[in-house]
Amino acid sequence: MSTSAAVRQYTARDIQVLEGLQAVRKRPSMYIGDTGSRGLHHLVHEVVDNSVDEAIGGYCTRILVTIHEDESISVEDNGRGIPTDPHPSNGRPASEVVLTTLHAGGKFDNQAYKVSGGLHGVGVSAVNALSEWLEITIQRNGESRSQRFERGMPVTELSDPLPTEETGTKIHFLADDTIFEEVKYSAEVLSARLREMAFLNPGLAICLDDRRDGKIKDFCYEGGMRSFIEYLNRGKTTLFPDPVTISGEKDGVSVDIGLQYNDSYLERVFGFANLIHTMEGGTHVSGLRTALTRAVNEAARRSKQLKEKDDNLGGDDLKEGLTCVISVKLSNPQFEGQTKTKLGNSDVKGIVDSVVYEGLLAWFEEHPGIVKVVVEKAIKARQAREAAKRARELVRKTAMTGMGLPGKLADCSGRNPENCELYIVEGESAGGSAKQGRDRSFQAILPLRGKILNVEKARLDKVLANNEIRTMIQTLGAGIGDDFDTSKLRYHKIIIMTDADVDGAHISTLLLTFFYRHMPDLIEKGYLYLAQPPLYRVQKGKTVTYCYSEKELRAILDSAADPSKISVQRYKGLGEMNPSQLWETTMDPSNRTLKRVEIDDLMEVDEYFSILMGDKVEPRRDFITAHAHEVRNLDI
Repeated sequence: MSTSAAVRQYTARDIQVLEGLQAVRKRPSMYIGDTGSRGLHHLVHEVVDNSVDEAIGGYCTRILVTIHEDESISVEDNGRGIPTDPHPSNGRPASEVVLTTLHAGGKFDNQAYKVSGGLHGVGVSAVNALSEWLEITIQRNGESRSQRFERGMPVTELSDPLPTEETGTKIHFLADDTIFEEVKYSAEVLSARLREMAFLNPGLAICLDDRRDGKIKDFCYEGGMRSFIEYLNRGKTTLFPDPVTISGEKDGVSVDIGLQYNDSYLERVFGFANLIHTMEGGTHVSGLRTALTRAVNEAARRSKQLKEKDDNLGGDDLKEGLTCVISVKLSNPQFEGQTKTKLGNSDVKGIVDSVVYEGLLAWFEEHPGIVKVVVEKAIKARQAREAAKRARELVRKTAMTGMGLPGKLADCSGRNPENCELYIVEGESAGGSAKQGRDRSFQAILPLRGKILNVEKARLDKVLANNEIRTMIQTLGAGIGDDFDTSKLRYHKIIIMTDADVDGAHISTLLLTFFYRHMPDLIEKGYLYLAQPPLYRVQKGKTVTYCYSEKELRAILDSAADPSKISVQRYKGLGEMNPSQLWETTMDPSNRTLKRVEIDDLMEVDEYFSILMGDKVEPRRDFITAHAHEVRNLDI
């Protein structure tokens, strides 16, 4: 996209310098969250956000993200190109200043960028600091220039200009493997973020080119918010055919929402501020909830669905089955922290409330059938919530007092939750081995009988009526749902241990669905783990080796001079291991491998649970077909 004379000039004077850069490599988690997978992918998000900022301003129409074979990443856009003229503060090229100085950027004075997600000026300089190398190519004013950096420092000067008719910026970087635990990108995680950006910027074309396997994904949605809601609800049965979409602007804040109800019992609300996914919500989400409650009650009174003697519907009544996306754009967003998980601008709540309330009333006036089905569902939800409240009270009386712990629980002797761990084990047989093999001082064992309820298809009152779920709630001692309190948790390691077969995978998924939907703080605080029992016991003479994958087994067999003298036992279930073997391989802290359950992308995880555990067969079939090639060690 070429720069025209009508476009406001974007020059080195728009780049403001606030401070230096050294701290990023010393304390990377302060700037990108962590040095694991989440932090690694955050690097890509920071660079992409800069390109999206150009799209918000109307200067960019396409973005190309490439995962190269060496796990380097390039992000290329057709925006204006970062300025390269000398910066007034030090005479260095403005592009170099942006990449080497913390809090340097064109987003502080609301001139070069009226609306931006990367408001701190930390993003691209942090990416540079945490990269083994970074190369930038800039095309603007008929010239193409490039420069190379290593671990944040320039190793070449800005190159001499070459003629070009294009405009835009390309940043190519390789994350530093001395800082990150592993430099390996997930195309799924990146796709989820790029898809969001495409939905929220109708007409913006974003492409992900994964050169590791040759797969290319294109994201472009002219339908915008409507398309977003339809995508999120594609695995659900909706209560009305077309999503409600509202757009408005007030006091310099633009508001866009889309919502639609489905027949599930769960709420999914996703908030964005300047296209940044605010996973913890904030004032924009609060304003949305207030407006929805006010508008539905007002419309229900007008249509006589709520009589004069009837109580108003509450916000909790209107949550069930709601799928909603809200996106706000404002000039000076106040986020909590550099990772921008919660919006704090106090005035945004009232603005969103006003825009959404008026928009919903107008929509309901034109579509009275929507009000009818929403109110009917809300009334049923209220009744179920009252039943759940009674059931929750019954559970709380036992769980919160620490009395009446389940008889099947083999508790540990320790009482300090920080040092205690609970193994949730599939079946009585495996539970028996685990009880005998454990260290009783800190390891508790809870065997489950059969599969627990699929909570994706059940209201909370039905969830609380399930015996196995009640047993888990009593054992953990921290309540459930809105009442869940991690300070009352009896164990700070909850470990799911199931067989390595189809049934074990199903039970594990049911448990993960339950914890994600009703005890999400367990995951957020890092308390939930998956055990990794071995798949094989390999014996050569008196030497015994345990293999946790087909690859490990193959390596042993390929390296053996006489494979026929090697004895291989395939463990189809935990019950096949005696207590000492289970301790040695899966429960001994000095030998075992645990995988902590983490959420890299909230929307992607929510979508997976909806597809895998929901009612619709077609999306589940499509998902299995798409991911079948990734399956390893499947035992049916």
